[in-house]
Amino acid sequence: METAAYSARMEKPILQVALDFMHLKRAVQAAREAVEGGADWVEAGTPLVKSEGVESVRALRKAFPDKVLVADLKVMDTGALEVEIAAKAGANVITVMGVTDDATITEAVKAARRYGAKVMVDLMRVKDKPKRAKELEALGVDYLNMHVSIDEQMIAHTPLDELKAVCKASGLPVEAGARIIIVGGAIIKAEKVVEATKAIRKAIDKKIRIPTGLYKKYSHDELFEAFRKVSTPNLADAMQKRGVLRGILPRNPHGVKMVGRAVTVKTADGDWAKPVEAIDRAGKGDVIVVDVGGGPTAVWGELASWSCKVKGVAGVVIDGAARDIDSIVEIEFPCFSRHIAPHAGEPKGHGEIGSEIECGGQVVRTGDWIVGDESGVVVVPQELAVEMANRALDVLERENRIREEIKRGGTLSSVLELEKWEKVG
Repeated sequence: METAAYSARMEKPILQVALDFMHLKRAVQAAREAVEGGADWVEAGTPLVKSEGVESVRALRKAFPDKVLVADLKVMDTGALEVEIAAKAGANVITVMGVTDDATITEAVKAARRYGAKVMVDLMRVKDKPKRAKELEALGVDYLNMHVSIDEQMIAHTPLDELKAVCKASGLPVEAGARIIIVGGAIIKAEKVVEATKAIRKAIDKKIRIPTGLYKKYSHDELFEAFRKVSTPNLADAMQKRGVLRGILPRNPHGVKMVGRAVTVKTADGDWAKPVEAIDRAGKGDVIVVDVGGGPTAVWGELASWSCKVKGVAGVVIDGAARDIDSIVEIEFPCFSRHIAPHAGEPKGHGEIGSEIECGGQVVRTGDWIVGDESGVVVVPQELAVEMANRALDVLERENRIREEIKRGGTLSSVLELEKWEKVG
């Protein structure tokens, strides 16, 4: 979500829908539903303009002749030319980056005046936003956009404190704060865009909270909840295929879900001493991850699983073998392993607990996040956990919208226009 301050007095806050799509067809359909739900302004998002060109602006102007149309060009140079291109295509408002030089902004403002458009300046990456807001006001811009980038949102950054400072510093009449609310994902990723827009419109107009359960950005203290919501395929997509433990399979056939912090174990084939000792060191909600180097002799079984179950350990992952699978399944203890074997070795005590290990071809450290389900296991490095949890939720939410479009009669190929977007060369 973004917020914008503006100079014209309005009766109520404006709801602007940001169409951050790759595909024009999908963008137009989502915009139609958003307008039906109460969106006031329509924005050709930067990804859409880059993907489909300024023709996307023309298409949206044709589809919504009476709506204010924003072209989120994020102009950094040739201010006059780029504003002219967008204005001639039908844009009422064109965005320019606040970090660019004053000459570019001045030329953009002049061009906007010639073609009856307005300039919105995006304050993303501006270090001193209140100071820059005063400078931009003097340059004649029409709107200030307090933009937190999608990538910053993934690390749970919020613009609210900076928004208050800008509103206080700027001479633009901003009344009680932001007067344009720019919403992207919470509308365009919704299965039912009309209903989602109506809910946001109601929250804005009545100044009330309306919980949705979606589109929230999770902080470090909320990671368990976030990881419980997503699947390992969501995580693998978010991490660009990194973190997947290769060859490690779920041994619980139905409905298994495992989330927790890793307690690492290094041991030799068949030596089950350190894996069992790790149970005493693990806390409630932890996952024991065992590096056996792929050995075929079991280092885990029913009694170890019962010990974890009683203590509240969330599960076990073994790059090696487990046994007593029928009993493990019966007590509903999450178990993932490379092999199943009936025979166990001896508790010799080789290895260590808590050190960096390798499991399924991935480095795992104590404290990393482990997520497992029926599709497999993914390790998330602890320093990336907040970002990857939020990116995985973004994948989940985008898939919700695609699924809805398929249910309406499309196919995955037609919705994503795969033939058009196959890699060239």
